[in-house]
Amino acid sequence: MPDHPQDAEPTAAASEDGRDEGLPWLDELTPRQIVAELDKYIVGQEAAKKAVAIALRNRWRRQRVAEELREEIVPNNIIMIGPTGVGKTEIARRLARLAGAPFVKVEASKFTEVGYVGRDVESMVRDLVEVAVNLVRGEREDEVQEQAEQRVEERLLDLLIPPVEPAGGADARAAAARAFIVSSAGGVQERHEEPASPADEAEAQRLKERRERTREKFRQLLRDHKLEEREVEVEVQQSAPLENMMIPLGGGEGMDFNLMEMLQDMMPKRTKRRQVTVAEARRILLQDELDKLINMDEVVDDALDRAEQMGIVFLDEIDKIAGGEGAMGPDVSRGGVQRDLLPIVEGSTVQTKYGIVHTDHMLFIAAGAFHVAKPSDLIPELQGRFPIRVELKSLTEADFVRILTEPKNALLRQYQALVAAEGATLEFTQDGVAAIARTAASVNDRMENIGARRLHTVLTNLLDDLLFDLPDTAERQVTIDAATVHDRLKAVVEDEDLRRYIL
Repeated sequence: MPDHPQDAEPTAAASEDGRDEGLPWLDELTPRQIVAELDKYIVGQEAAKKAVAIALRNRWRRQRVAEELREEIVPNNIIMIGPTGVGKTEIARRLARLAGAPFVKVEASKFTEVGYVGRDVESMVRDLVEVAVNLVRGEREDEVQEQAEQRVEERLLDLLIPPVEPAGGADARAAAARAFIVSSAGGVQERHEEPASPADEAEAQRLKERRERTREKFRQLLRDHKLEEREVEVEVQQSAPLENMMIPLGGGEGMDFNLMEMLQDMMPKRTKRRQVTVAEARRILLQDELDKLINMDEVVDDALDRAEQMGIVFLDEIDKIAGGEGAMGPDVSRGGVQRDLLPIVEGSTVQTKYGIVHTDHMLFIAAGAFHVAKPSDLIPELQGRFPIRVELKSLTEADFVRILTEPKNALLRQYQALVAAEGATLEFTQDGVAAIARTAASVNDRMENIGARRLHTVLTNLLDDLLFDLPDTAERQVTIDAATVHDRLKAVVEDEDLRRYIL
């Protein structure tokens, strides 16, 4: 679950050059503008926003430094310290989206020391490269989408109206004009056929024109999506199944070279003809045409460079691996993981299925609540690789009011859009919003403080009955005021956390 309640952002449309519409491109973004963009989705936490804005701008500045010095400039990795639900993950995610950079979030507590069963730390770099490849491929697909759709249209027309061509085409016609007669005695005599008469040629031309008119009619029907349910026969590729192959894998997730996928690529491809609807055929053929138009070697080269120079790795729950020194037995999930993380953060090479990747210039953002452990409990070498530390503040009732109303994807706007889908209107009065924020802050104080995530719980309890009954009720205008909030959330507010009395 994200650290910020407003994570369900509508997908931004991409412009022709691949940039998100409505966002300044990275070259034009100053740190102040980066903070302004983050303010659209995240309330408060100015220190953290300022730190990541400087880090992002420094990446742009580094690209303009002389090459001999550029390699010496390494990013200043950041540790965010703060309770859950205050925006740590969301800041990093929005930053990556703003920069168009590959981004991967990993839980530090899921790693184990090399040699033990579980995920090794290098897997996060391989995940980042996979994200980068998908990101670059998506951009390339956007560039050739129109060309691919035109090709798909022609192929669909060929399937709907198979071309009528004499067997063998022009070569067969030429051969037919030059025939041979073999006598019973074995002699061979060449016979030249007379060329087609003008009347025959005129008839062939009329048939050709009629066929072109029919093709254009079908083309228009295709564009109007009136043939989506008609069935056509397409040829699809199938890989040999690997389910029954006995492949001993002793390293668990440590052998993270996607061995099964590599073997799948090595197996011979088989084709199979399938009867599918035009809608399904369009999807199959479009992917086939995109594969033909995109040069995957260029995609991989660009993706590797982007992962190395612009990649962002978000290490969550890093406080869970702090400490552990002096513990009895193998320390496979704490100090051992820190020792394995150190060379990755310092800068090393990682083998992926796409090639060697260098981590020297990746930006690592770590985060943790640090309720029990402290940043100083990390091993000194790892602390030194995270020179920037920012503390995120707990959210107050006033922050909750802002979170509910100010961001572009505010929770209240999301619920209003859901209700509007049923043809109804949902309105929140000012005192109603204040009552919702007051309830969330009160529950956080009495129970676990889960930050802005508590707003999801409160709004769900508040609006469940409304969303359930809305399709069957004639009421098209719903107003939520303070009285409504108090009435519907009375049970939540009065509920005592009895666990405090349990020994």
